[in-house]
Amino acid sequence: MATENKINFWRRNAKVPGRYPKETKPKFNNLKSKKTCSFHEFARSTNDAWDIDDGEDEELAGCPTLPFSMPSALQSKSTQEQQQQQHQVVDTERSISDRLDLEAENNQDTQEEEVDEANCEHFNGKVVKSTSEAQLSSSSVRSTLQKQQSLPVRPIIPLVARISDQNASGAPPMTLREKSRLDKFKQLLASPNTDLDELRKHSWSGIPREVRPITWRLLSGYLPANKERRELVLKRKREEYFGFIEQYYHSRTDEHYKDTYRQIHIDIPRTNPLIPLFQQPAVQEVFERILFIWAIRHPASGYVQGINDLVTPFFVVFLTEFVTEDVENFEMSALPLDTQRNIEADSFWCMSKLLDGIQDNYTFAQPGIQNKVKALEELVSRIDEDIHNHFKKCEVEYLQFAFRWMNNLLMRELPLRCTIRLWDTYQAESEGFSHFHLYVCAAFLLEWRKEILSMIDFQGLLMLLQNVPTIHWGNEEVNLLLAEAYRLKYMFADAPSHYKR
Repeated sequence: MATENKINFWRRNAKVPGRYPKETKPKFNNLKSKKTCSFHEFARSTNDAWDIDDGEDEELAGCPTLPFSMPSALQSKSTQEQQQQQHQVVDTERSISDRLDLEAENNQDTQEEEVDEANCEHFNGKVVKSTSEAQLSSSSVRSTLQKQQSLPVRPIIPLVARISDQNASGAPPMTLREKSRLDKFKQLLASPNTDLDELRKHSWSGIPREVRPITWRLLSGYLPANKERRELVLKRKREEYFGFIEQYYHSRTDEHYKDTYRQIHIDIPRTNPLIPLFQQPAVQEVFERILFIWAIRHPASGYVQGINDLVTPFFVVFLTEFVTEDVENFEMSALPLDTQRNIEADSFWCMSKLLDGIQDNYTFAQPGIQNKVKALEELVSRIDEDIHNHFKKCEVEYLQFAFRWMNNLLMRELPLRCTIRLWDTYQAESEGFSHFHLYVCAAFLLEWRKEILSMIDFQGLLMLLQNVPTIHWGNEEVNLLLAEAYRLKYMFADAPSHYKR
């Protein structure tokens, strides 16, 4: 009877057997005698069961689920018979595994041939979906085509490098509220004299992508509020910038300026290295001209590492005025030369307006940053004594992590898409880059309160503060950060002694 049960058991499951791990032997003493219904039940008691194909899965799906147990008759088998049985199982496994591997390889080769011949065309080295998709009727070909459709036409961009807030290309469907806000912006911008106070009020909670370029030009002070004067001002300022190029750019190789140009030339490739747009030679040349001209026109500070990051949001925003798709892989040379020149000039002037308000951050010894870091330390000591004391306990100085927060305006801590949204509010806020940024940094620090207090050593704490996990951040997280920053400003900005011990 025991022999018969054993044979019947393996006959039912010979198609997809399994085995016990070598280091643990099965214990049969406490198992009740129950019949096994399916391989799934048998697989639950093993650690190395392999995947079964669709046909076998469908056959086994019809069996009722029962807890697996070994037949009680097997309990009386001798050790010799168990070892012999295990050798037979291993041999069976190897033969079936070899057969399944061979079939899988053949199926994969067939599918690859079908994709190459039936579903794909090659154009300039890129895979493009075939237009004959609707004519294919075979189920296997349809399955292959679905896989082909899921492949990206453009290179995959890491999430941290995606400029748009959504994950996929193209804008998400516009909600009724968003459409209403966009209409309001268009109404303000179309008026003969734009009400800048009203424009700032609406821009604080974010600017729609469609009107962000013109709104940034207005809020930065680059364009006048009077609509009739804008074209003349744009033309004059763009000509003035390229006059600077003709006048000064050739001097980059002079002895007096070659060190400045060399440092700029080194820093440009480090600017957003994960985004292909900024690795294009044409784009890097634009950045070199912008930064070099700004440096020689501001000798009090000259070029300082970190200023290169401040060009990118303006450049991307003004580029989106002419590019409807995601700009990560956009080829700059595809734009007309006049359009490229306009983007470059506008980026220069808007960056200059920004730096005019925070230039003490980049003068000798960078006193502006030193003062802001000290102010951040004072603010944190008043609003969260636990974090402040934890830094003291771990011997972490605020300057060791907050210097970069002030120098780069959190651009190294946030994805570029978040920086653009953050700057919507900075442009709308009075002294946004110079004053409100302090409260944003404090709110940003409090965001990681739990993680900070969980770090008990200097190295771990500093690593966290210099590599905060914001890769998945989007507009929602930035909105919450700004709301907390506004709360802190409202409570502490005009009350320097508030909560002070």
